[in-house]
Order: sequence, then structure tokens, then C-alpha cells
Amino acid sequence: MDAYVIVGSAVVGLLVGLTGAGGGALMTPMLILLFNVKPAAAISGDLVAAVVMRPAGSLVHLRKGTVNMRLAGWMCLGSAPMAFLGAYLLHLLGGTSAQQRNVGHALGAAMLAGTAAMLLRSRLDLRSGLRRDAGVADLRIAPVPTVLIGAAGGLVVGMTSVGSGSLMIVLLLFAYPKVSAGQLVGTDLAQAVPLTAAAALGAIAFGHVQSGLTAAVIAGSVPAVIAGSLLSSRAPDKYIRPVITFATFGSGLKYAGMGTTALGWTLCAVLLAWAGSRLVRTWRGGKADGGAAAGVVADLPGLRAAD
Repeated sequence: MDAYVIVGSAVVGLLVGLTGAGGGALMTPMLILLFNVKPAAAISGDLVAAVVMRPAGSLVHLRKGTVNMRLAGWMCLGSAPMAFLGAYLLHLLGGTSAQQRNVGHALGAAMLAGTAAMLLRSRLDLRSGLRRDAGVADLRIAPVPTVLIGAAGGLVVGMTSVGSGSLMIVLLLFAYPKVSAGQLVGTDLAQAVPLTAAAALGAIAFGHVQSGLTAAVIAGSVPAVIAGSLLSSRAPDKYIRPVITFATFGSGLKYAGMGTTALGWTLCAVLLAWAGSRLVRTWRGGKADGGAAAGVVADLPGLRAAD
């Protein structure tokens, strides 16, 4: 058991508990990029550890009443069998070095898809002025779309360990536009329990699991995900999700084959573009506030005359 793996897993576990996203999208890249674990072994270790980590977080949300069990059940109907199938496909792809590269490319594609989905959903909510104020217990469930979301996410999770939070919670936000991401965290964690169990069973059956690595991930992530779940109702989700989105985007580009230098310049450009957009938005907001204040001042003589 590597102490650095334990510490890194604790950081990821805290993010999973806070937001329901970022488990596979951060844990697997961390194991591969920082600790030189082979992709197939990192994916399988992450999946097996999630079998322990996810129930710990979902139990906290069950006690808080932020889990819709009917919604989780419909998702599991599609996700569990497809996750086992995904683990089998990983076994077919994960032998030689060339096949390991194929697994890495599949992982990169999943992460970039998750990044695009997060950005698109945030943009649509911002433009529409949508208020997500409904509680998860008040949902009217649409079975067919929910099962299809589970099936698509389950296949991706089984193959890459990415998708349970990074992809599926975004798809849920599309399917149920009145519910906030924070309200969906508990349900997402609950539905991921049988999903990751099926994927982990496939990983164990097809022989990619390293026991020492998996034990270190469990030791770090389980206490942290409990702490994150206890804090999730108060967590500043609007600050944490952009960090996860940025990390997912960078890891996705790396696995898609982008070189280290090009990746560094690309991420710097993204950060500069984001900072510029924030400055423009702040300037426009200040200008609008100044115009409103000027209007009030202009009306003061009339108010005095009326008095």
C-alpha cells in the first residue's frame, strides 16, 4: 500500500462525496499519470474500490432523505448488465501495449464527452435562466429515458470507470431539468452501488485487479467520501464542478494522444479564456449597475419637485 496513493485517493473521495462526480474521471487518471499504473489495472482497481466507496457515501444521503430509490432502480435496470458487458470488452482490449493504448483512447473519449456535457448543461441553464428548485423526492420519473441513461453510462463505466458521476449525472440534469445537481448527488451515488458492483465483478472475473493498489485506494477514499457526503448539502457546488470539469478535460486530452507541451499550452489558453470571460462579465455587470444608479440619480430632482 502506497501512502501517496492513499492521500490522492482521499482527495478524490472527498470530491465524490461533495458532488457525485469525479470518481473515475479523477481517480483513474491519477493512478495512471502520477503512479504509472497500467490503464486496465487502474480502471479495474478504481471499480473494485468504488464498490466500498459508493455505498459509504450513499448511506449518508439515504439518512438525509436525498435519494429517490425509484429513479435509482430504473437506472440500475439498464446500467448493471451493461457495466458487466463493458468490463468484458475491457478484457478484450486490455492485453498488449497497443491494446492498452486503445483503452487509453477510449478513456480519453469518455472524459472529453463528460467535459462537453457538463459545459453544455451549464450553458443551457445560464441562457434559459432555469431555476432548479424542485426536490428529488418530487420527481415524475420517465422510465424509458432513465433506463437508457443507465445503459449508456453502465457500458462506459465498465470499459473506462468514467461515467457514473461525470456522464450520468449530467444526463440526469438533461432529463430532469427542474432538479439541481446537488439534489441528484445522493441518487447518483445510490444507483452507482449495483452499477460498480457489476463492473467490479467483471473486472475480478477477467483478471485485471491488483490487490495492493485497490487496498490503498479504499483506505484513502472511503473515509473521505463519508466526510464529503456529510458536507455536500452545504458545499459550493458552483466552484467544485468547474475544477472537476477542468481536470477531466485535461486528462481527456492527454489520453486522446495530445503531447505534454501542447497540453500545457492548451490548458493555459483555456484558463486565460475563462479569466477573460469572467472579467468581461464582471465589467458588464458593473456597467449595468452604474446605469441603474445613474437613472435613480436622474429621477431625484423630480422626486424632490413632487415633494
